[in-house]
Amino acid sequence: MRIALDDCPPLLLLALRYVGVLLLLIPAYFIVRPPLPGAHREWLHLAIVGLLIQGIYFALTNMAVKVGASAAGLGIVLALQPILVALAVPRFAGEAVDRRIWAGLALGLTGTIVVVLGKSSIGGATASGIMTAFLALLFIAAGTLWEKRFGVSQHPIVANIVQCGVACVVALVAALASEPFAVRWTVPFAWSLAYLVIGNSIIAMTLLLAMIRHGQATKASALLFLVPPGSALIAWLMLGESLTPLIWLGMAIAGLGVWLVRTPPRQPQASPSSSR
Repeated sequence: MRIALDDCPPLLLLALRYVGVLLLLIPAYFIVRPPLPGAHREWLHLAIVGLLIQGIYFALTNMAVKVGASAAGLGIVLALQPILVALAVPRFAGEAVDRRIWAGLALGLTGTIVVVLGKSSIGGATASGIMTAFLALLFIAAGTLWEKRFGVSQHPIVANIVQCGVACVVALVAALASEPFAVRWTVPFAWSLAYLVIGNSIIAMTLLLAMIRHGQATKASALLFLVPPGSALIAWLMLGESLTPLIWLGMAIAGLGVWLVRTPPRQPQASPSSSR
């Protein structure tokens, strides 16, 4: 994302991202002809999640980077999302969060912070950038909780068209009102935009929302702890970036935390005498 922001204002980048999604999925809709949502409230819930996550959350993360949130600062703030969801989900969606899950969340957060700080310094982050990152955190947590409580299964083509369509309108209006309409179409920008369209908006967000809807919101959100370690591992494998022992340790801690969150405790086996 930071590469793309060097060549395009943040809100315009978001609008172009969703234009790309729609250009791919609208023709796919007419080929596949998936079923549409039946009730008006299903359309509404899709639109609300699209507004909260695809629209406002990603707009704020783009803005946070642009106004000075360091990579480490943004990563640490957004890593708080599973914690925030775990605090709110028992009341909002009636989902239990036991001690094992809290222990896994604590380990996941610790490992993520170790990896993030091992790769870059939090120094240089501006107050406005960190504040914008915290606002982004609130909106992705709100979208996660809304999806958990009100979301219903929809065909991913339809769900993405509705959600990204809503986000595209919001981003485009905001960009036209506040930013210059200027893009430098460089090769790095094109690759970055393609990743944001396909890898992030279509694949990653579809899988995340499906896991939230069909499982526990806390367990699905915990997977976000793996994003910084996964990025570090990809950079090591593909770009040759060095990984210090501290980063490897953080990756192991984060992985252990996610495993604890997502693996149910073993149920004690009934003894032969108790089953009689």
